[in-house]
Amino acid sequence: MTYDDSNVFAKILRGELPCHKVYEDDKTFAFMDIMPRAHGHTLVIPKSAATDLIDVSPETLCDTVRTVQRIAPAIRDSMEADGLLIQQFNGAAAGQTVFHVHFHIIPRFEGVALLPHAGDMGDPEVLAVNAEKIRQAIEAA
Repeated sequence: MTYDDSNVFAKILRGELPCHKVYEDDKTFAFMDIMPRAHGHTLVIPKSAATDLIDVSPETLCDTVRTVQRIAPAIRDSMEADGLLIQQFNGAAAGQTVFHVHFHIIPRFEGVALLPHAGDMGDPEVLAVNAEKIRQAIEAA
């Protein structure tokens, strides 16, 4: 599959669409999922173009996973979660809806079911509050 630079994440990276940013460095970007499966659901993407895990370079994959590992504890702690679910989909048949490689960091809570993948839009005010909590936890780490 050829990378489509008009995908939602490419537009976010170019500043053409808004997001609730959580973290950014020179190679990766993290922001709140607008259709969260749980409070604090965050996406981590590389800044370089790649459709999926097969398409991404090993170096870019390492940079992206490094960011996942760096911010995941801050997400867990700031959301007071019992655990974390890290998800990564490859291809439409696997559930991928945006064809820019990305990782989901989803806080998990004992006894609380996940909301559906690509379900309802989250409340922008709640997303903003959760993003701020996560940013503060990352800075404090």
